[in-house]
Amino acid sequence: MTRHMKADIVILGGGTGGCSAALAAAKRGKRVILTEETDWIGGQLTSQAVPPDEHKWIEQFGCTRSYRQFRDGVRAYYRDHFPLTAEARANARLNPGGGGVSRLCHEPRTALAVLQQMLAPYIHSGRLTVLTRHLLVDARSEGDTVVSATVRSLDSGELVEFAALYFIDATECGDVLPMAGVEYVTGAESKAQTGEPNALDGEADPNDMQGFTYCFAMDYIEGEDHTIEKPERYDFWREYKASFWPDKLLSWTGVRPHTLEEVKYELFPGTDRYSLFYYRQIVDKNHFVPGTLHSSVTLVNWPQNDYWLESIIDVTPEERQTRLQDAKQLSFSLLYWLQTEAPRPDGGFGYPGLRLRKDIVGTEDGMAKYPYIRESRRIKAEFTVLEQHVAAASRPSGVAEDFFDSVGIGCYRIDLHPSTANRHYIDVSSLPFQIPLGSLIPIRVNNLLPACKNLGVTHITNGCYRLHPVEWNIGEAAGYLAAYCLEHGLQPREVRHTPEHLQHFQKMLTDEGIELAWPSVHAV
Repeated sequence: MTRHMKADIVILGGGTGGCSAALAAAKRGKRVILTEETDWIGGQLTSQAVPPDEHKWIEQFGCTRSYRQFRDGVRAYYRDHFPLTAEARANARLNPGGGGVSRLCHEPRTALAVLQQMLAPYIHSGRLTVLTRHLLVDARSEGDTVVSATVRSLDSGELVEFAALYFIDATECGDVLPMAGVEYVTGAESKAQTGEPNALDGEADPNDMQGFTYCFAMDYIEGEDHTIEKPERYDFWREYKASFWPDKLLSWTGVRPHTLEEVKYELFPGTDRYSLFYYRQIVDKNHFVPGTLHSSVTLVNWPQNDYWLESIIDVTPEERQTRLQDAKQLSFSLLYWLQTEAPRPDGGFGYPGLRLRKDIVGTEDGMAKYPYIRESRRIKAEFTVLEQHVAAASRPSGVAEDFFDSVGIGCYRIDLHPSTANRHYIDVSSLPFQIPLGSLIPIRVNNLLPACKNLGVTHITNGCYRLHPVEWNIGEAAGYLAAYCLEHGLQPREVRHTPEHLQHFQKMLTDEGIELAWPSVHAV
């Protein structure tokens, strides 16, 4: 038995971009359905447990108004619900976790609460329906139009088929695209295709994709033993060494991504090595009244648990599940190595006081609900952003390409992690960039839009368009675009190619707090 539901806009995938798309479309008065495979909306921010990677100007400019509201909501959540020290409470730019990777390191549960609060008015009014634990299983097109999508409840097994005028693919891997017959690309393009300096010299490789990571949270209780059971694949991962890596993966040796120079890590601050505990620390106990917390908490998304052996895209369900489990085994093996064998500065080995914080990620096994996905299927778009448009080395003017059809902005280095083709980091300087509307429009299909890493970018430029505030902007622009098309009886490509409508749409975006251009800033 299949249940049928209708909406103006159906958003498949409740990740960061899916949430911002739903917020935008619901604000415009549209009837919206949002589905999510896990039981947490938020994607990178929540179910994947990764605190936001942001640029250095984020506190002043360079994100949408609603993303800033999210950031403000995170800080307010800690002030409203936790006994902070007077100093932390008075800090307008409080970094709850104090981690070095972001100016807003925080727990995934906090992000979930804030996102739920932001969507609450539209859920309570009935304008927005959110279906969690619903897995996309099918999408159907007729000609150039997507006509339906079907999800399955992971609790009851019930099938739900959606009909809508617009569909937005906000899945983490671009799962709607193959099901609906939408043209897409995967993996690494060649120089012959794109002319990008860092593209492949030979043939394109559709299977060459960035590694993904199963993140987990842990704290440290000195004098206690929280050692987990030895993982099944520990012996393999303990000895594993990639041909391009300077040492075994489970070691304190890594590389600086932008230079590939060898670097030495340590767990805690105090030596001249870089502290990995501090790197993505999501709870800083010093921000809280003494006695509130036993320990600070870190989120483990480190070089040592990047899984790059094989891809999970365009493989059989059985292959996908096997590779996901192997990636989990890598993360468990990293934890076990840290607890039992990791060299300490005092000459000893292991930190048995490291405790897996299952509660923070909301799972029984302690791994994040969903792997941190860095690279997705990407639509074949009306316009594809190339390295030449945004890389500092390709722009003698010191300014990224100016897109006439900008629907937002972003900024991050072109940051590609080691890939399934056994290739090293690609990490090069980029310039503050724009998001062109053309990258949100499929070359043929008229009523499907991307809302995250599945927009018209390449393997290379995905490296700077995949981060949290950029994905939020992509999703928000997609939500507003679908709403604008419904209001004016247009297709997305007509908005782009009709100067009057493009101007009106861009004004709508700026009225809603979306910045379309950067002030004069420099490369990162």
